Amino acid sequence: MSDTTDTGRYLRLTVDLVVEVMDVGALQAAALTEIRDPETDLDPAERQEQIDLVNADDTGAAALQWLIEPDHVLGLVEHLGDVEPREAMLGVEPSDGVLDDEDEDEHDHHEHDGHVH
Repeated sequence: MSDTTDTGRYLRLTVDLVVEVMDVGALQAAALTEIRDPETDLDPAERQEQIDLVNADDTGAAALQWLIEPDHVLGLVEHLGDVEPREAMLGVEPSDGVLDDEDEDEHDHHEHDGHVH
């Protein structure tokens, strides 16, 4: 028997979401507004670097990453009292518009109440 009282287990939650960007310019403008906001915690050099990244990315991925609030992602589990988020990482990248099925066999999909999980 171990003297350790920490019996917690770690689970990695992976979510793939494909979005269609209807207006890259509007998405970039919204991100630039966020970046330029004086409340955004960036020094002038970092601010300019982020502005340049958003402007140079014609896919909108850099802009979208700026606009996704970490609290929105954590909201996936915040209603669960027995789960405590420990670490999160978000990546946004261009896609061909469909989820890849190649990893289908690697993941267990469970059906619960008519929803595939």
